[in-house]
Amino acid sequence: MAKYRKLNKPSDQRKAMLRNLVTSLIWNGRIETTEARAKEVRKFAEKYITLAVRECDNTVEVKKKITDKDGVKDITFTNDAPSKLAARRKMLAFLYTVKEEKQPKESKYNYHQRTKDNKYPVIEKLFRELGPKYKKRAEETGQGGGYTRMIKKGPRRGDAAEIVIIELV
Repeated sequence: MAKYRKLNKPSDQRKAMLRNLVTSLIWNGRIETTEARAKEVRKFAEKYITLAVRECDNTVEVKKKITDKDGVKDITFTNDAPSKLAARRKMLAFLYTVKEEKQPKESKYNYHQRTKDNKYPVIEKLFRELGPKYKKRAEETGQGGGYTRMIKKGPRRGDAAEIVIIELV
């Protein structure tokens, strides 16, 4: 028995398609695809959301002395812990980067100012929104995992492939 579905694609195309589908699912919260693809996407999505749940609060406070014209100052800031940094890099290796959309009636300057600090909005969404949300849910219900839901839509016209909507719970 195989560990994964081949989905009638060469390996490079299959990996690219799965990366794209997982990134779209995390960014949009819901996608529509075939049942076989959705079952493969679920494996990866659950893996990266679990990683975000474990590492979302894992930060370290760093104190640094800075000398300027006024004298020596102590500055404190927060950094990722080594395990969170490793998780972030693992996600960056798999997920695609997505540009945030320009809001209606937003100028180019305002869009640039709003998005210039956030190069990887999908990763930040995992750590800032989805990680704490599902961590709280796991504490309340006492169970982890099960972050996705599949809703069957029916057969696709043309080839009768089963279409499903996969969404984050």
